[in-house]
Amino acid sequence: MTKPSNFHAVRPLARSAGQGFFPLDEELALLPGSLTPSLQEALVRLGARMPFRSAVQELAFLKHVTTTEATVRRHAETAGAAYVALQTEEVERVERTLPAAPEGATRQWLSAEGAMVPLVHGEWAEVKTVAIGEIQPPVLDAQRGEVVVHTTDLSYFSRWAEAETFTRLATVETQRRGTERAETVGAVNDGAEWIQGFIDVQRHDAVRILDFSHAAEYVAQVGQAVLGEGTAAFKAWLATTLHELKHDSPGKVLQTLRDMQHELEGGAASAETLDSVRAAVNYLDKRCAQMEYARFQAAGYPIGSGSVESGNKVVVEARLKGAGMHWARPQVNPMVALRDVLCSHRWEQDWSQIATRLREDHLKERQQRQRTRRQQRQSVATASSSATVISVARLAPSSPALGEDTPLQPKPALRHTAKQPYRPPANHPWRHSPIGRARFKPYRSGHNPKL
Repeated sequence: MTKPSNFHAVRPLARSAGQGFFPLDEELALLPGSLTPSLQEALVRLGARMPFRSAVQELAFLKHVTTTEATVRRHAETAGAAYVALQTEEVERVERTLPAAPEGATRQWLSAEGAMVPLVHGEWAEVKTVAIGEIQPPVLDAQRGEVVVHTTDLSYFSRWAEAETFTRLATVETQRRGTERAETVGAVNDGAEWIQGFIDVQRHDAVRILDFSHAAEYVAQVGQAVLGEGTAAFKAWLATTLHELKHDSPGKVLQTLRDMQHELEGGAASAETLDSVRAAVNYLDKRCAQMEYARFQAAGYPIGSGSVESGNKVVVEARLKGAGMHWARPQVNPMVALRDVLCSHRWEQDWSQIATRLREDHLKERQQRQRTRRQQRQSVATASSSATVISVARLAPSSPALGEDTPLQPKPALRHTAKQPYRPPANHPWRHSPIGRARFKPYRSGHNPKL
């Protein structure tokens, strides 16, 4: 038998139009709406992976189902919001019960970063992302001719939130990955203050490493001011200085930068250039302990935060920063939450939780609507009863209030008049019809029935 073109959109006959869940709906694990569970899952997954318009085209090709961009958007955002609620409730449970964290990796990698997302009306929002992985043993990269350290089993948590709120909510992922009980944690990040606060809360004894590429930008900022941007002297100096920073003590490099700063201060450099150089030197000097790259590499730690930077591109920017995209504020967190599930390769595990939450939310909404309708009916009935009592009271005759000087009057006796049977008059049409004629007794002698 050939299936219809929209076969996946046909629901079993377990639901009436406009009604809630029937017992068979629960047995079949149906989701709210008119879509089958498999189609709704495919719709949400495609909506999380690509623009909604492209998801409509893919659904038409893969599932032979015609839908709209608004439908894909609505289902994706609803599912994402359900997952956000689940994760928030899990954080509250952890804070309330303080359960022991699971076993973490022997060597765990922790890195946080922010990415800007375009909003409607020309606004921008910084979505923060934390990436967690396992640090693998160092290997020789034959192509580059140097030892490199890779991280595997990456998972992500992203939210548009203030730093303090993000740090709290990210506990759902650090708890799941056992960050608290990992043997060692290498935290490779840029020097943002909110990231240092994040590490203080999640793993205060982590090995803090300033991302090497980030440090190199500040070193280059000083060299350009002194030697000139793009000059041969600057390029040669930068290559030598960065090699020394990676394989030697950072103190030597910092001293070189301070000497260059003093040289500029004694010359004819502009105030803007001096301020730029001073800011760069102070930034690196404050983070000297995080630039012990030779020691970090010897211990087998990565010195670059490329995984979280690529995570920002893969998780956030690849979906929310496309050409012509502008997001409303309530849409951001549901979408990045779905992206976390997708890019962390936990779709099958987490979708079952999302589907369960969608069914529970729908049931609660239906019960709330029923309670509201019941209350409205009770209010109408109460108002109608009150109006009837008031009307009767208005029709009743008023009587003077009884006092000490008011004699009691006996109630008048009720007169009962017996109701007389109705007799139609002689000219009533009923008497002229056969059925209305009186029945006479049987004929007997001396009786004339015609009289």
